[in-house]
Amino acid sequence: MVSPGERCAPEVAPPRSTMKTLSDIPFSVLDLAPICQGGTAAQSFRNTLDLAKRAEQWGYQRYWVAEHHGIPGVASAATAVLIGQIAAGTSAIRVGSGGIMLPNHAPLVIAEQFGTLAALFPGRIDLGLGRAPGGDHRTARALRRNFGADTFPQDLEELRGYFRPGGPGNGVHAVPGEGLDVPVWLLGSSDFSARLAAQLGLPFAFASHFAPDYMHEALALYRRYFEPSKTLAEPHVMVGVNAVAADTHDEAHRLFTSVQQAFLNLVRGTPGLLPPPVESMDGQWSPLERAHVERMTLCSAVGSPDVVQRGLEAIAESTGADELIVTGQIYDHAARLRSFELVAGTQRRNCGSE
Repeated sequence: MVSPGERCAPEVAPPRSTMKTLSDIPFSVLDLAPICQGGTAAQSFRNTLDLAKRAEQWGYQRYWVAEHHGIPGVASAATAVLIGQIAAGTSAIRVGSGGIMLPNHAPLVIAEQFGTLAALFPGRIDLGLGRAPGGDHRTARALRRNFGADTFPQDLEELRGYFRPGGPGNGVHAVPGEGLDVPVWLLGSSDFSARLAAQLGLPFAFASHFAPDYMHEALALYRRYFEPSKTLAEPHVMVGVNAVAADTHDEAHRLFTSVQQAFLNLVRGTPGLLPPPVESMDGQWSPLERAHVERMTLCSAVGSPDVVQRGLEAIAESTGADELIVTGQIYDHAARLRSFELVAGTQRRNCGSE
C-alpha cells in the first residue's frame, strides 16, 4: 500500500532552493482538543495539556489549537482561553492559534486577548488567523457582527495596527497589546490568504491536513508574489499533515480509522464525537464517500515509524515546507501520545541521532 503522504506530490516541484531535509524542518502540533465518544470536554482539556507538556519534551516547536464552533467532537471553541492554559502548563514551547477565525471577532478583542497572552508569556505566543467561519452558517451568524460581509483584509490591517506602538491611528488602543510583538500568521486552504500573506510579507500556513486540493497552487502563488517586509525577508511556509504512527503498520492504520470516520461524518453532514477505531473501514462507507475522505486526507503519513518518516519526507520534498504542523485525532490518549512521540522520533532518526 502506498502511504498517502507519498502521493501528496505536486504537478510542478518547488524551487530546489526551498527544499530541506526532514532534520532541517521544525515539527509542530495542531490540536483540535478532540472530545471522544464516552468522554467530556474536561477530559479533552486534560489530555491536551498532557500532550503539550510531552510535545515540549519531545522537541516540537509550536503547539497550536484551532477555533471551531458547534462541532460536538472539538472542544477548542474558546481558543485564547485554552492557549493560556497550555502556555501556563509548559515553559518553552511556542503556543498559539491555528487559527483564530478573524471574521468571528472584533479585531480589538483579538488584540486584547493576544496582548494579554503575550504579556503573560513573553516570546511564546503565535497568532494564526483564518477567514473561514469555523462552523456551520447558523453558528457563524450567531457569532459574527456582520454576517456575509467579507472584510478580512481590512480587519487584518486594523488588528495588526493595534499591536503597533501608538495603535492604528483611530484613537482606539489595545491595552494590553499595543507595542507587543505578537507574530501573525495567515492560514488558508485556497489562494486568497496565500496572496494576501505574500502581499503583506507574512508567514503562511496551508490547511493541507483536510483541504489539500489547492495546496501546491497556493504555495507557488505565495512564493511567486511574496514581498519582503519588516516581519519576513523571504517566504515562510508551514504545511499541515495528518500523522498517525504506531509500533506496527497495521496498528497505525487501525488507529487512523478514527480520523477516517470523523471525516466521513463531516462529509455526511453529521459531525459528532471522535469515534473509537474499527478493524476495517469496509462497509463503513460507499465508494464515493471513500474517495471523498481519501482526497481530504491525502496529506497524511500513517504507519510504522519508517513508513511515517517516508511519508513526511515526501510531503516536505513536494512542498518545500519550512515547517510541518502535525495533527493526529486518535481515540485512545495513550496511543495518541505514543504516535506523537514516534513522529518526533522520525526527525531525530533523519539526522542520525538515534
